[in-house]
Amino acid sequence: MVLRHRASTAAAVNRVLVGDCLEELRRLPAESVDLVFADPPYNLQLERNLLRPNNTVVDGVDDDWDKFSSFEDYDRFSRAWLAECRRLLKPNGAIWVIGSYHNIFRLGSALQDLGFWIQNDIVWRKTNPMPNFRGKRFTNAHETLIWAGREQKSRVTFNYEAMKALNDDLQMRSDWLFPICAGPERLKDGSGRKAHPTQKPEALLNRVLLASTQVGDVVLDPFFGTGTTGAVARRLGRKWLGIERDPTYAAAAQARIDRVRPLPPSALETVKGKRAEPRVPFGTIIELGILEPGAALTDERGRIRAEVKADGTLAVEGRQGSIHRLGAELQGKSACNGWTFWHFEVEGQRRPIDALREVAKRQLGLAAPAFGALMAAE
Repeated sequence: MVLRHRASTAAAVNRVLVGDCLEELRRLPAESVDLVFADPPYNLQLERNLLRPNNTVVDGVDDDWDKFSSFEDYDRFSRAWLAECRRLLKPNGAIWVIGSYHNIFRLGSALQDLGFWIQNDIVWRKTNPMPNFRGKRFTNAHETLIWAGREQKSRVTFNYEAMKALNDDLQMRSDWLFPICAGPERLKDGSGRKAHPTQKPEALLNRVLLASTQVGDVVLDPFFGTGTTGAVARRLGRKWLGIERDPTYAAAAQARIDRVRPLPPSALETVKGKRAEPRVPFGTIIELGILEPGAALTDERGRIRAEVKADGTLAVEGRQGSIHRLGAELQGKSACNGWTFWHFEVEGQRRPIDALREVAKRQLGLAAPAFGALMAAE
């Protein structure tokens, strides 16, 4: 639904607000948004038409909304809307800002000056960039995204394991390769021209939202355009809110989002990392009787043998300590992950004690049934 006026007592969600960006932002309640994705004016500073070698005009960005009288004017505008977005973010909220070399450095400075804490910058490498027709500089084949928390102490959402899984079990890098928006995804107006000159590809927003939001989070886009953020948010089960001053763009965005079919909840489940799981100390393994005091643990090759004590420590030849500290001492290292270093034996095979945490979670009601055949004693 496109709204021109709304009540100021609560944040509207799944709506396009038609109006001036700053005015609409100021009407929204503080700490009501989980994530902001902003694709602001780039201030391209174009002074004349850009021509191809055959003298045809490039369909670039020459709209009034991208024109500012000076860098100072652009900076005032940027700091105003960024300050409002920071007010709207929840304590652990975050913002993504995308730009080109024309504006991203000014936006980065403004973000830091306003108290945001930069997590990463991401380079979006375009597989099909527009060529440099004049031949006077390198082809501009990328844009930059800045990802920042509301403040330094914000515990921003980062679905690390999901991003790693998306990248064939390799850590997701900060350079992303996507084509610019084209083909059926590109919205067209009645004359067949691009409905919006800077429409972003849905694949880019898909990765942003999968990486830094949870299902049900509220995502705000203060420069909504034709609604890519809203379309992807709806598909991924996130709530969205868009602000767009051009009624034509707003109507196109709403029509586009209305056509989106949300994914079923089961398809939205993402893999969770160890840090997101409930903490189960090694002592709990002993208290639950999963391992008995006096049981033996070894390293992976069985060369080091330790005895389990009633207080959850291990002992080896007069040395005693936690699974982590003792493992580190025996290896001559400063640190050790005892959960993967120490092994127990079951059915003639050594397995890391990390597997026993899953058994404990079952008994504590913290996890779905797993490792059902892990231990014959269960």
